[in-house]
Amino acid sequence: MSIGFLRQALNAIQLQSHSRTSHRVNQWFKWLSPGISVKRWFLVSVGGVLLASLGLAIWIKLTPIFWILEFLRGLLGFLTEILPNYISGPLVLLCGVLLLLWGQSRTVGSITQVLRPQGDDEELIDVLLAHRRLYRGPKIVVIGGGTGLSTLLRGLKTYSANITAIVTVADDGGSSGRLRQEFGVLPPGDIRNCLAALADEEKLLTELFQYRFRAGDGLTGHSFGNLFLTAMTDITGDLERAVAASSKVLAVRGQVLPATLSDVRLWAELADGRRIEGESSIPKAGGKIVKIGCIPEHPPALPSAIKAIKEADYIIIGPGSLYTSLIPNLLVPEIADAISATKVPRIYICNIMTQPGETEGYTVAEHIQAIDEACGDRRLFDAVLVHKKTPSAQALIRYAQQNSHPVFLDRESVTQLGRRIVPANILYEDETGFVRHDPQKLAKVLLKWYSGAQHGK
Repeated sequence: MSIGFLRQALNAIQLQSHSRTSHRVNQWFKWLSPGISVKRWFLVSVGGVLLASLGLAIWIKLTPIFWILEFLRGLLGFLTEILPNYISGPLVLLCGVLLLLWGQSRTVGSITQVLRPQGDDEELIDVLLAHRRLYRGPKIVVIGGGTGLSTLLRGLKTYSANITAIVTVADDGGSSGRLRQEFGVLPPGDIRNCLAALADEEKLLTELFQYRFRAGDGLTGHSFGNLFLTAMTDITGDLERAVAASSKVLAVRGQVLPATLSDVRLWAELADGRRIEGESSIPKAGGKIVKIGCIPEHPPALPSAIKAIKEADYIIIGPGSLYTSLIPNLLVPEIADAISATKVPRIYICNIMTQPGETEGYTVAEHIQAIDEACGDRRLFDAVLVHKKTPSAQALIRYAQQNSHPVFLDRESVTQLGRRIVPANILYEDETGFVRHDPQKLAKVLLKWYSGAQHGK
């Protein structure tokens, strides 16, 4: 074995040791970061120890304390005779500080082993700092439904834990529709997707909640998440309490609220005069929608949803199916009124592609006009976020076969509607040409615009 090889090995060991030491020192200093309420309680603990010692000394008339102090004075005097005070003093101080740091490090390590999930390598201090950052984030209210809303929530939850998702309950198709008919519950599908998106263990929970039974009398086609929320509704008494209880069980970051607890049924009038009833039937009708409404005509809003809107720092509408996911929330008059009355930044996320049966041939301006008309020609948002790059040729071909095309940005018409245009690259496209919004890119752009809107930019 050569000397050069030994030197390299020793250098590698030293570097690794130095790296571990630097990491540990860095973690210690993180505990001194402002706002995590560690330093103050540490000082309170030290003060408590000193007061307890003083009380004990007074109680026992100082006798043991006196001799201990005498012993320490003799010991210190002996040390100063051997070593000068400018050496012995700093040396003893350093030993005390090292013992203190070592003790605190071992204490924190023991607490971390208990609190940190098994297999999670993240340091406890990093968890605390992230928790502080998220719970100091802006109060964001997101309004919509479908997969678009859950996609957005996955990105937003990395910036704030103060998120409220207000979700449509007009769905009457698939598993949700069957449960609505058989049990008389509000459709849980969109709420299920939002809960999974906001959960800490998102990947596993999403797989569990999206799992659909392939066999079993009456179970086939149902998703586990829908059955879970239906059972919780039966146990707690209504969907709002069921969602709140589920959020606690699933460690959801934020809250998910139904727009209303009324049994809402959508209807649409088409350009050819037909009137179509049912959320799942409207896109299948294959006509141009000229008017949309719901039965009952003025469903009452969930009070906690109105409270969240009034207290919000930021309101986001979309993305999602225009007529069957977004507008149903705004057909609840109190929700539209609350959004209209607020003065915080408000933005609408326009879809990337048109949707057959709902928005065929629609431009960005026509999406905006549809929302305005459904809300009594009121402006519920100040800006519209649009994707600025065309999807790949593969994606265009795939969607064209379904009569779906990129939503055209008609800038002049959007400007005439009094909306600011926020263009950004927020598209995710998989290998098959499937297009959707990228959660992280979308959230980053939204938070950047919010920061600028706060400062009048």
